[in-house]
Amino acid sequence: MTDFEQGYFKEFGFTSDAIERYLQNAFHDLEIARKNRFPEVRFSYSFQALIKAGIALIARVGHVRVRSVPGHHIKILTKMSEILENPDVYTIGNIMRTKRNTDFYEGGDCVTEKESRDYLDFVEKVLQQVEKLVREVNP
Repeated sequence: MTDFEQGYFKEFGFTSDAIERYLQNAFHDLEIARKNRFPEVRFSYSFQALIKAGIALIARVGHVRVRSVPGHHIKILTKMSEILENPDVYTIGNIMRTKRNTDFYEGGDCVTEKESRDYLDFVEKVLQQVEKLVREVNP
């Protein structure tokens, strides 16, 4: 299984209810992304849903809390990719993270309608994987 570095993760005894709330929060953001007509909002909420699902997955599998430190999003994507055995989670998730950072910190990188739909479709599939694994471990 994957190693959870102390600089990014801290052991924590999550309850099943707490993990379920994390997962539901991810699905809530996904629903906002689905319903919004603005590509930038759809993209932003899709990325948030992906990260929140990763937090739920890591909490369930690793029994660790993610520390809010520089680089923690990349660590979440890395661990999700390892746990799900899906390299696309890291690859596409990191592209999303970079695009978000460019928009956020460097004054823009517009997201097209097609990109926002493609990212939303990808995140929906990943959340299905996460939900299945979290619920297998947490019936």
